[in-house]
Amino acid sequence: MASAKQQSENISPELGDQRSVFRKAFDLVRNHGLGATGAIIILSMVIMAALATYLAPHDPELNNFASMHVAPNAIYWLGTDQFGRDLLSRLIYGAQTALFVGFIAAFSGATTGLVLGVTSAYLGGTFDLVFQRFIDVLIAFPTIIIALTMVAIFGTELHHVIIAISIPFIPDAARIVRSNALQIRQIAFVDAARALGFSNRRIILRHMLPNVMAPYLVILTANIGQAILLEASLSYLGLGVQEPTPSWGLMLQGGAEEYAESAPWIAFFPGLAITLAVFGFNLFGDAVRDALDPKLRQQQS
Repeated sequence: MASAKQQSENISPELGDQRSVFRKAFDLVRNHGLGATGAIIILSMVIMAALATYLAPHDPELNNFASMHVAPNAIYWLGTDQFGRDLLSRLIYGAQTALFVGFIAAFSGATTGLVLGVTSAYLGGTFDLVFQRFIDVLIAFPTIIIALTMVAIFGTELHHVIIAISIPFIPDAARIVRSNALQIRQIAFVDAARALGFSNRRIILRHMLPNVMAPYLVILTANIGQAILLEASLSYLGLGVQEPTPSWGLMLQGGAEEYAESAPWIAFFPGLAITLAVFGFNLFGDAVRDALDPKLRQQQS
């Protein structure tokens, strides 16, 4: 009896931990239902991209001129495009392009803005003044104009497209992070670090950067959806990902102009995929913002 009692005592904390995990997950879904919906959309995209080799029924780059403009049927579930390529397979592989370009561009832009914003807030003075005026100039231009300019300068190779998409995200990230870093700079522990003789690099990396991670994560999640939309826009204009690489923007370009009436499925399905992807990341980004906002947490508690 004693051993059974000890076993139950040993097991009960584990069950309690499991219940607490499920309880937290339930509370997250209850408090952020739209965010959970966005997370499901994102997770579906990730699974689709990771298992594209197994999920795609056909070769996404194989031209089949005998099956051009085939409407959705039992063989081609979403139909074929103007080159006879299976739209479902190209949508699945296009998720790889969207996630890869979107995440790398958003991460690069947000991280660069994070470092520049914290550095500007910490150093202050002339550097901060000049840097903020430069940021104001960049923010004055629409995002698509900056991306188009960068593509015209660097070219349309994939890594150049990623650079072109990431640069427009730097100004907003730097300005938002700077506003938070300015508040942190006034806290006593930063003055204490200076008094102890710590270098500026150590104070920025060890003491200030960790305290601005909440707005950084919000910016990152929001920018991924915008990066996917921007990549699709550049590809639609012929300045992004190039054929035969599957891209939702390229698929939209091929069907929206010439086949809007005769084969509407060519443009409908990639347009729907872009809409769902951006919608999912926006919902998830809003949920992350609400979860990391201390004022909202106090109201919910």
